[in-house]
Amino acid sequence: MDHISRKNFLRMSALGFGALIVPNSLFAYEGREPFAKKVRVGLIGVGMRGQNHLDVLAKRDDVEIVAFADPQKIMLKGAQDILVKSGRPQAKEFSDGDYDYRNLLKMKNLDAVIISTPWEWHKIQGIESMKAKKIVGMEVGGALKLQDCWDYVEAYEETKVPIFAMENVCYRRDVMAILNMVRKGMFGELIHGQGGYLHDLRGVLFNDGVTPYNSGVEFGEKGFSEAQWRTEHNIKRNGELYPTHGIGPVGIMFDVNRGNRLTRLSSFSSKARGLHNYIVNHPKGGEDHPNAKIEFKMGDVVTTQIACSNGETILLTHDTSLQRPYNLGFKVQGTRGIWQDFGSGGFSQGHIYFEGLMNHSHKWDNSEKWLKENDHPLWTNYESKTAGAGHGGMDFFVINTFIECIKRNVEFPMDVYDLATWYAITPLSEESIAKNTVVEIPDFTKGKWKTRKPVFGFDGEF
Repeated sequence: MDHISRKNFLRMSALGFGALIVPNSLFAYEGREPFAKKVRVGLIGVGMRGQNHLDVLAKRDDVEIVAFADPQKIMLKGAQDILVKSGRPQAKEFSDGDYDYRNLLKMKNLDAVIISTPWEWHKIQGIESMKAKKIVGMEVGGALKLQDCWDYVEAYEETKVPIFAMENVCYRRDVMAILNMVRKGMFGELIHGQGGYLHDLRGVLFNDGVTPYNSGVEFGEKGFSEAQWRTEHNIKRNGELYPTHGIGPVGIMFDVNRGNRLTRLSSFSSKARGLHNYIVNHPKGGEDHPNAKIEFKMGDVVTTQIACSNGETILLTHDTSLQRPYNLGFKVQGTRGIWQDFGSGGFSQGHIYFEGLMNHSHKWDNSEKWLKENDHPLWTNYESKTAGAGHGGMDFFVINTFIECIKRNVEFPMDVYDLATWYAITPLSEESIAKNTVVEIPDFTKGKWKTRKPVFGFDGEF
């Protein structure tokens, strides 16, 4: 068998015969026994996303929720209300300004933190948490500077405290079914992948300052939740601002950082019209509204083409400023098959084609039956526990992986090297657009990608 066939054979064996694939031991806390008690968790940032994570944590009997850090009282109240409704004691609060989270990190009765703060806080809070010996679950975004990504890696290699990239779309049910099919060899040798963030965020970037998604045209101090900080990135930056929803799932299928790596990228940006038109045409805006005078640097559609060391290509699309239905635009194309996603994650919201299995019909088939027949074992095993979890159950898997890896002292399936690689796409795409050039992507693993083995989503992992 050639290299690809041998690799697929091993994957099919692991999945088809139910072999227990256990990730490698964490490099952190070498010699530490797996947790015999509850994992004690603190949350840095309890806004809308932090509360999503809290809601899932509060349903677990192997977690103690110890503390919250957030300068906004309204968010702290919402988080405490979740604990009250779940019958738990209130958490200790740290709300004395932006840096009071540092006092949370001094707590002795704390094993791990989940960070769900604005992007500009990710690096400082993540690295300080690692240096405080708190295992980190990091909400996703993009780096502000390329050096930030190296700083994450250096902090991990210095402290040996692991950090988990909490990309929930990697656990989307249809995406995991496609991953299962990739590992069975149904797509043959992979050639090209696509993904992105195609989501109308106009109501998130601008609101009435009371609740998110409420109609309005305000942001910054006059906004609420993400409108308080996220809109500024659209004003000042131009690039692939939110790469992880696309690159995370596709990168796992392509074994990025585990036998493959991203080598270079080239990004292009369209003109910016969507947010200005939204403000001008909004009943609470208009031509004379102060925000109608803003010049947005962020193009409405940014595309980023990426090359891989094994010869594949990946296309990411960032499209958040125009009217459109939600879609992440996934495509997986190999020598034997192709899948195209057209919806928000349902089995029936995509098209699929396998030349050999479909008698060379050259006709798309609805993906539903194919995905159901190849549903990933993690979903079939845990489906009952995903009820009520955010984003169609994906949020259950993110939290479950975080807690179970800590308890078992095993490697996070999306680790510091993945976080650094995914985050780096943002500043590199900004550089590519600004300089109109192809940009090299650093090897954050420093060569370890050649021997690291895939660990994400194998049958029997937990």
